[in-house]
Amino acid sequence: MPQVLLQDNFMATYAKVNNGLVEKVIEAESSFFDTFIDSTPGTWIETSNAIRKNYAGIGYSYDAVRNAFIRPRDFYSWTLDEDTCQWKSPVVYPDDGQKYTWNENTKAWDAV
Repeated sequence: MPQVLLQDNFMATYAKVNNGLVEKVIEAESSFFDTFIDSTPGTWIETSNAIRKNYAGIGYSYDAVRNAFIRPRDFYSWTLDEDTCQWKSPVVYPDDGQKYTWNENTKAWDAV
């Protein structure tokens, strides 16, 4: 059976959140954050797709109730999928191999 070696120091990513919005995202070795978070003002939240639904980005919001990072809404008519915390259009994107852009006025996908 192969031996699995666990690394003491792996890469980790944290987002600085202020008033619910991500201001900064930092990736570094995990040991860096052991002292950094305690000595740096602000709220720092670990980010990854596996633990917070979505990887944080600057301008994203952090929803503590859903424990998720949510990117800004693409269009007013789109709704949030509660399972993935991704914005969904009211009409499914066509699956015909063509490229489309969303038309907020008509609430439909327009071929490019």
